[in-house]
Amino acid sequence: MEHFDVVIVGAGISGVGAAVHLQERCPNKRWVILEGRGSMGGTWDLFRYPGIRSDSDMYTLGYRFKPWRGKNAIAGGPEILRYVKEAAAEHGVDRHIRYRHRARAARWSSADRRWTLEIEREGSSEPLRMSCNFLLMCAGYYSYEGGYTPELPGVERFGGRLVHPQSWPEDLDYRGKRVVVIGSGATAVTLVPAMSKDVEHIVMLQRSPTYMLSLPAADPIAGALGRVLPERWAYAATRWKNVGIQRLLYGMTRKRPETMKKLLLGRVKSALGPRYDVTKHFTPRYYPWDERLCFVPDDDFFEALRSGKASVVTDSIETFSEKGLRLSSGEELAADIVVTATGLNLVVLGQMRFELDGDPVDFSKTWTYKGLMSSGVPNLVSTFGYVNASWTLRADLTSEWVCRLLSHMDEVGSSVAVPRLRPSDAEMPARPWIADFSPNYIKRVLHLFPKQGDREPWLNPQDYALDKKRLGSAPIDDGVLSMS
Repeated sequence: MEHFDVVIVGAGISGVGAAVHLQERCPNKRWVILEGRGSMGGTWDLFRYPGIRSDSDMYTLGYRFKPWRGKNAIAGGPEILRYVKEAAAEHGVDRHIRYRHRARAARWSSADRRWTLEIEREGSSEPLRMSCNFLLMCAGYYSYEGGYTPELPGVERFGGRLVHPQSWPEDLDYRGKRVVVIGSGATAVTLVPAMSKDVEHIVMLQRSPTYMLSLPAADPIAGALGRVLPERWAYAATRWKNVGIQRLLYGMTRKRPETMKKLLLGRVKSALGPRYDVTKHFTPRYYPWDERLCFVPDDDFFEALRSGKASVVTDSIETFSEKGLRLSSGEELAADIVVTATGLNLVVLGQMRFELDGDPVDFSKTWTYKGLMSSGVPNLVSTFGYVNASWTLRADLTSEWVCRLLSHMDEVGSSVAVPRLRPSDAEMPARPWIADFSPNYIKRVLHLFPKQGDREPWLNPQDYALDKKRLGSAPIDDGVLSMS
């Protein structure tokens, strides 16, 4: 059975970044990346719907170690995929990826002090087994097997085509067609302007609105810094500038939600004029950042509405018909194509099964350690980004912390690291793994994730500046992380 010091699960933006950090900071470690699909890139290779783009700027979604050289800060999916592939090739980590190797189970043996992985290989009926001392999960947060579609009454009668953005058909021709996009999140707000130029008409049908924030696709300050500073300096400065803006924006939504609500809605009114009822179609039932904001680069969504090729309808579906949808208000929406931009199916640690000495691990009964390990579970770290900032900011910090941990374990002669509750932690009140964040895709599965406490290190604060200290410089040996 093949053995590695570290196995990284997932060759998306997190897994590639983790490999670069591991190679640079722990050059003595033997490692491999397992990727269930046939190509790297994760989200940016899987999703192929029109206009697919980031909902974070690339100066913070990009890696700390690789400057973003693209024209736009809000970048398209193909550009991001090229960036990830470039990073992998430049650092040689692409040679360490085992494609079509889907990790299905991981079993920890205390006697052997290692994980044994059960791996499903495409084209083989026999599972492969591989062992490792340390397991780093970079499998993302949603199921790659299919997106979330709610119950749609009467959908079997619909005579047109029903599509989910996660499984976008290559042969879908929407030119001159009537399209209805169900949903109001980032995917819907991306699809509408991207498709509007080619369709007869496109409707975004929403049960309730989402907050939208208009931004320039290109970052003018980044461009100015790039003309006067060396590339890495300009990138670092822009990165910190954008981190600061993100923190300021998020902090304002927490401290002055009504003020931020007025500012955001005022910008929408200015962009759309009197044509749209902003109260009905663009005023959510919650405060900003209780759910993620939808970025609108260069006002493209608002331009599509102003052009008349796109519209927004706020209503609920009574039933599908052969030719479209009938709404609760009685309105009929004719459609040749219906796109269900209704979200993702979140999963815990890549849908893998975990066992400790033969006993199944129920992560919902564990406590999160710094948002990256689970109480009682040894030598296992899971990468999960921020809900209020760019994913890669935390992915980078997580990878750097893992490298610090591995180096510390070598220094003290330890082969096992496991977070354990202190006696004083026994009566901690349990809080959700992510607090103050209420979108349905999170609420549907939050009960499956580890619990969060009310004190360090059993917190998952979703705060980059705080994590820089608690992950970047705080001592590894903290009296909670047990070494043996």
